[in-house]
Amino acid sequence: MEIVAILRIAMRALARNKMRSALTMLGIIIGVAAVIAMVSVGQGAQAQAQQQIAAMGSNMLFVGSGTISRGGMHMGWGATKTLIYEDEQAIVRECPAVKAAAPGATASAQVVFGNDNWNTRVNGTEPQYFDIRTWAFQEGASFSQADGESVANVAVIGETVRKNLFGATDPLGQTMRINNLPFKVVGVLVTKGTSAAGGDDQDDNIFVPITTLQKKITGQPWLRWIIVSAVSRQGSYIAQQQIASLLRDRHRIRPGSDDDFFVRNLADMADLADQQSRLFTVLLASIASISLIVGGIGIMNIMLVSVTERTREIGIRMAIGATEGDVQQQFLIEAIVLSLIGGGIGIAIGIGVSYLITQTLGWPVLVSTTAIAAAALFSGAVGIFFGFYPARKAARLDPIEALRYE
Repeated sequence: MEIVAILRIAMRALARNKMRSALTMLGIIIGVAAVIAMVSVGQGAQAQAQQQIAAMGSNMLFVGSGTISRGGMHMGWGATKTLIYEDEQAIVRECPAVKAAAPGATASAQVVFGNDNWNTRVNGTEPQYFDIRTWAFQEGASFSQADGESVANVAVIGETVRKNLFGATDPLGQTMRINNLPFKVVGVLVTKGTSAAGGDDQDDNIFVPITTLQKKITGQPWLRWIIVSAVSRQGSYIAQQQIASLLRDRHRIRPGSDDDFFVRNLADMADLADQQSRLFTVLLASIASISLIVGGIGIMNIMLVSVTERTREIGIRMAIGATEGDVQQQFLIEAIVLSLIGGGIGIAIGIGVSYLITQTLGWPVLVSTTAIAAAALFSGAVGIFFGFYPARKAARLDPIEALRYE
């Protein structure tokens, strides 16, 4: 029997009971729509996490002062005072896999402008820090290397500081006070939002030359961290090994002893975030796929009912020459058509729901063609799997008994 004729008969059989066919497809529609929407949410979260990590910097490594134990008490990171400015210079000079580095120290301070004040983090660093982090300026520019050499009172501020301290006033060129010291604002950074690592507000920061922070604010000569940019993402792992080996040698750490520093590779964070996002997406898709299985069971149920209702029809077809293969093919195609039509409608609804989630809840979603193709193939597979038994049962009916069926 020609496939076109089989499809025509299948559509006619399904149209005979429109409401029943529609209700049967409902399970597939809901299942496919749920899979598309959930996978889109998962992939959107994955893409957002990767964008946030990429926004932290290019091939970046974070070198921090380490921990120490005193009197049985284990202190947190930053407790050691062995990381110094000369270490940063040595990293750039002696590690071939390192492209650039910037030193850093941090202090909390009350900042005042006019009648407004704000408590924030003041970070001391050098101009190359903003290039390593790939942070752009919405106004002004970074302080210069000469500002650091002259211990100048200049500052770059984040958007949160600008909003809470200056309000509607243009901060560029204004003088604010940090711990009662006057600082001129030379640049305002573009909004960056929260960090992917700890959820901190990256815009709630002030940046000043490292020499200014150490000599005029903290009075501490050691560094809290060093930001490093490797020559490439793959090279970041080599840079990590080179930096660890160099600092152990410079800090005279004996073999077997713990480091007084740590090196964190941003590439590891990106890989971990990617694995977690993939697991999250698979979990969501698995939960949504349960609806598809329920829909497939509905198809099997209705097809079994259809076989019972059309027993005489099956007997007549076999009597006039239809083979078991023809009958089985007919009922199997009916199940597949039901599943594919439901899948097509479900795909359209799933895409619509995905964009509705973005518009109403603000969640990032990413509708991929791979997810759509997988949903379509899976819906077809459901039709084949759950339609096979009813089709096989119809094909194995005894023609004589089928003709006698009332």
